[in-house]
Amino acid sequence: MQPSNSVVGVGQSPEAIRNREGQLSPFEWYAEMRREAPVHFDEQREMWDVFRYEDVKHVLKDHDAFTANRAFGADESAGSGDDMPMLQTMITTDPPEHDRLRGFVNDRFQPGAVREYQPQVEEMTKNLLNDLPDEGTFDFVDEFSIPLPVIVIAELLGIPDDRRDQFREWSNALVARPEDDTSEEIQRVQREQERAQKEMGRYFATLLAERQGGNGDDLITLAANTEALNRGERIGFCMLLLLAGNITTTNLLTNAIWAFEAHGVTDAVRTGEVDRQLAIEEVLRYRSPIQSLKRIATKDVELNNQQVQAGDVVTLWLGAANRDPEIFDAPETFRPERHPNRHIAFGTGVHFCLGAHLARMEADIALNYLLEHFERLDADLSELQPLNFLHGLESLPCEVRRTA
Repeated sequence: MQPSNSVVGVGQSPEAIRNREGQLSPFEWYAEMRREAPVHFDEQREMWDVFRYEDVKHVLKDHDAFTANRAFGADESAGSGDDMPMLQTMITTDPPEHDRLRGFVNDRFQPGAVREYQPQVEEMTKNLLNDLPDEGTFDFVDEFSIPLPVIVIAELLGIPDDRRDQFREWSNALVARPEDDTSEEIQRVQREQERAQKEMGRYFATLLAERQGGNGDDLITLAANTEALNRGERIGFCMLLLLAGNITTTNLLTNAIWAFEAHGVTDAVRTGEVDRQLAIEEVLRYRSPIQSLKRIATKDVELNNQQVQAGDVVTLWLGAANRDPEIFDAPETFRPERHPNRHIAFGTGVHFCLGAHLARMEADIALNYLLEHFERLDADLSELQPLNFLHGLESLPCEVRRTA
């Protein structure tokens, strides 16, 4: 979630992976760039691309030289043109600000705390599965991998059920990318993102005001009553959790079925012949839901023999790092029981994903109940359409038969 003067998602992918095939499978391009230009300046996009595991990891850990603040060097007095404050969150700040913004809620996302949510997630998953057909075809994305994470994060935030469809619309708008590089299309996407951000901000501002002084256990009440955050930071926290808490998990679930079906291991995961949790880690490596992150150089710095200047934007390709042959044996092969698995799908360093343990738990529960519920689950991989921004699919038709 970027500040309001820097809109999420606007900007084109590198030309080499801008088409459908490149978005579905950018991995050949990654391999070529790792070999020939591991740190490369793209003049068309006016930014650096970084592909090797050690370089990506180095930049993510060096927050002094590479800031997560997307407003770095910009006029920070520039607002959104209305009464909405500039929204800073834990993913757009560096220590010590980052530690303050994350610290008040960090304990709620540690493994022990996340395990306390397990019965709720199990119940939500079973209810959702019971709404699916006993036999026939359904869209895995639209009817399972999108609604489940939305239901879970809405429950944790303490959001009424009747707003979940609205959350999906806002989330889709905030991660949209232009369909072409014309100024008209880019401006259209920017307007939609600004509209969604303002609507979300106003909605959460209202809920936060209503819950001040309350003693509920939901995360909005927690944010409303912490002295660690100001008004804008509370709004930014809620917006970040809603966005990050559902879209990436949606793609993890979708990519898991995609990978299991493509590599013929669905039944092996169902029966336990393949360890489900190890298989999820391999999905995270092999088809990382977030393929790239951006940083901005705060000073002139050398990176793998290239001179990066202060103010330069650096794109870190997690998807390329997670297939680096210097780190992973047979990296282009999907090995569902790969161990150890040193992927950085959730990042690394101070910005390691707050919701990583929750996402893993959701995926483990969801896939367990899904494969238990359906004795047959055949995904149609013939006409896949990539998402516009994150690494996932627009739809995934599945032919199913419920377990007797």
